[in-house]
Amino acid sequence: MSGLTAGAYLARGGHDVTIYEQFDEIGGVTATVKQDGFSWDIGPLLLDGFASGDQGRRILEELGVSEKVVSIHEDRGLEIRGLPLWKPTNYGGPYWRKERIKEVFPEEKEALDRYYQFYDHVIHLLSLVRQSEEAHGFRLLPLKLRLWFAFQPVKKMAGWSGSQLMDHYFKSPKLKTIFLGIVADFVTAPSEFPAFGVPTIHLETAFDKRIPTYPGTKSAQVAYSFMKDGCQKMVDAIFEVVEANGGRILTGTTVTKILIENGAIEGIEIDHKRQEKFDLVLASGGMREVFFDLVGREKLPDEFTRQIDANQLMESVLMVQIGIGFDPRLFQRSALCYYYETDDLEGAVQRLRTGDYHEGKEGLLIYIPSLHSPSMAPEELYSLTVYTVAPDTLREGDWETRREEMAEKLLIEAERHIPGLREHKRTMMILTPKDFRNRTHVIHHSFGGVPPVMGNKPPAHETPIKGLWFIGAQSVSGGGVVHVMTGAAKVAKRILGLT
Repeated sequence: MSGLTAGAYLARGGHDVTIYEQFDEIGGVTATVKQDGFSWDIGPLLLDGFASGDQGRRILEELGVSEKVVSIHEDRGLEIRGLPLWKPTNYGGPYWRKERIKEVFPEEKEALDRYYQFYDHVIHLLSLVRQSEEAHGFRLLPLKLRLWFAFQPVKKMAGWSGSQLMDHYFKSPKLKTIFLGIVADFVTAPSEFPAFGVPTIHLETAFDKRIPTYPGTKSAQVAYSFMKDGCQKMVDAIFEVVEANGGRILTGTTVTKILIENGAIEGIEIDHKRQEKFDLVLASGGMREVFFDLVGREKLPDEFTRQIDANQLMESVLMVQIGIGFDPRLFQRSALCYYYETDDLEGAVQRLRTGDYHEGKEGLLIYIPSLHSPSMAPEELYSLTVYTVAPDTLREGDWETRREEMAEKLLIEAERHIPGLREHKRTMMILTPKDFRNRTHVIHHSFGGVPPVMGNKPPAHETPIKGLWFIGAQSVSGGGVVHVMTGAAKVAKRILGLT
């Protein structure tokens, strides 16, 4: 999405644009895959940033394709070791989850009240940050003053980790997992994750779409959406902008070298065979692959190479896509639910990093895209995705020889929540870390790019090489669809002289 977004802006701005995609399909991990009449998104699932006024929606509007990309405001479910936290049938206000959790953990009532005060402070603070990023002139100074005052109540926690934050408020490991469990999605240990990030990865609006949200930059409590008929709709819409403005996209074409002359871009080498001259190159993908393999360490400042070496990457995922012949809502109330089965998040992350795969026993996610997009499955059938974080490289064996075994074991764990998946499956597609490596052209597949580990410093968009820009999930923009699109749009606008 980063390459497509940048290419669309630059083509509309009058540049001669060529996009090289080594895979045989466009979209990367934002694409939609199909088999036997079923469709599945590869992974973005429930997205923030695409409601009216939000950054992703504004990008689509600026590119003139907003009406082609329909988002459906939704929420998700959560279950922690048998404790379901589904929204109530009757709306209970923006803090119904706090009251529900108090019923389960009555001894921690006061601690929950204190945590939610912290939550409100951080949301207010981040909302002011978002507003100040868009403010200019006389509007900026009062926002900065408000930022300073808003920061004071939580200042002492600014350098804390997620585990320090949870230990400060709660005693129960299970209660801590409620708020910290999703860090496992980033394969980031609670001791590495910034405390201020805890509210942002566990927004109340993610769990009940009835909670008021405010479009644009007014609040960090954003709305979450599914893409109607799959994320491929957005991929194709932006692809059409590139082509309509004279740009071209070449699939199945691998850039094998970025050509540098006297510290500036000269062009690229393609498939080790031919060279093409370009004034500007925008590279996305793996930071080490781009800078060390395509550019070369010897052409980069030592400080820059040390910065790249110091960054920790996420691990990968195992994703099993199936088509089923029964209504899964008998067991799972809506399209998406996270199931966590361990409180040992710290240990789980460390085990993954050493190649020790949990086979779904420590947690998984089940997503049913055809519930909000019936076109993604044949009539009266359902498309369903089961996935979980997994090591890029297994300690024992490899993903190619163990793919069927590992898919079977993951579905067995998923059947604890939705029985009958294997018996009633009509089709199945397995995507292992090896498949993701091939799709994204990296040596180590990092599903979400650079993890939110304290101390990580991904490369900036503007690189030490004149004319070379770095975009995508391993750049400073970070992972997530709206973030890579926003970063790519900012780079394109700088090139076009619009910012």
